[in-house]
Amino acid sequence: MNDVNDDVESNVEDNDLDLFDSGEETGRKAPKPRRKLVLLAILLVVLIGGGWGAYYGAGVYLGIGGYGNYSGDGDSDVLIQVDNGATITDIAETLQSKDVVRTVRAFLNASAGNAEVGNVQPGYYVMKTHMSGEAAATRIVSPASRVGNVQIKAGTQLDDTKNPDNSVKPGILSQLAAASCVTLNGTKSCVSVEDVRKAAQTADPTKLGIPIWAVPAVQKADPAHRLEGLIISGVYDVRPGTDAVALLKSVLSQSAAKLSTLPQTSQDTGMTPYQILVIASLIEREAITSDFTKVSRVIYNRLAQGIPMGDDSTINYVLDQPLIRTSDADRDKPGPYNTYLNTGLTPTPISSPSPDAITAAQKPADGPWLFFVKCDKDGNSCFAVTQAEQDANAAKARAAGAY
Repeated sequence: MNDVNDDVESNVEDNDLDLFDSGEETGRKAPKPRRKLVLLAILLVVLIGGGWGAYYGAGVYLGIGGYGNYSGDGDSDVLIQVDNGATITDIAETLQSKDVVRTVRAFLNASAGNAEVGNVQPGYYVMKTHMSGEAAATRIVSPASRVGNVQIKAGTQLDDTKNPDNSVKPGILSQLAAASCVTLNGTKSCVSVEDVRKAAQTADPTKLGIPIWAVPAVQKADPAHRLEGLIISGVYDVRPGTDAVALLKSVLSQSAAKLSTLPQTSQDTGMTPYQILVIASLIEREAITSDFTKVSRVIYNRLAQGIPMGDDSTINYVLDQPLIRTSDADRDKPGPYNTYLNTGLTPTPISSPSPDAITAAQKPADGPWLFFVKCDKDGNSCFAVTQAEQDANAAKARAAGAY
């Protein structure tokens, strides 16, 4: 028995020696158990932390776990922008980035099957922070939430004009000032129309976003009229809270983008792109859409023959009374916009032209006409080649009560 115990004790001692062997005899170092345990512990922490981070990130984005949704209608006002071409997911991500909704999924779930959300237009909207997905979906489709939107109708001037009943029709400058207004958390801010007008007349035109080809004409024009016609008709979005120069630049840049192909499409007309805008503005104010191309031809024919155009619209432009019949005194008063006394085009456009008017200015109808007059109450024009024909058409127009 003693021999057996001796052998066991001997083996234990040998194993102990091997366990704590420094490795000097074998030429390698033995691994240290504590270091292994520390490394394993660190690896475990990293794996757990990474998994938790991934779970948290997925929870915040997808709305799983306890990270899905806020409750209620929100707290503080916040302005958000929906970009052109934005999808519902893009909108949801914008709302999440502004802390309007807690997760993208919260808004997507609330918007499911809601066609109105799918039709949200590009622009600016007043939302609130910490809204439930349902509240955010309801608010963003409310017309009251959209701000900074302005619709410029064809034929509108920069300045306000008077209707025949003496009521005021807001001009583009007034419309832009109104679009600049926003109320956030009870505080309303606006750019005044006076500031917009000052910027329109004094700001460096090269920094306003107008087309390069328009700069020389703008620099030569009377300050009060120099930006006329460069904001064509259409829908524009401006960021509320900006200053007057930024406000103008935003709209002029958007309009310039719409006019980007004008230099190419005007090459065969014999006119500069700026002259095309002038002609288009005259067409816009003188005729209804169905007569645009014929009126365009009258303008080209008169220019070619050096005949004054004799347009009442150019007389009324200076008077800010586009719908008032001109008097002999008005037509006899000299000035750069008097096309009864002057030949050629006016120094600037006289209104905001529509795309249809611009197209007509580039592609006039074929015909020998030198005259036209509105000959019925619907605005249709009668065209003539001779003065005698024009006089007869005018007499018919008066008899019909056209003017």
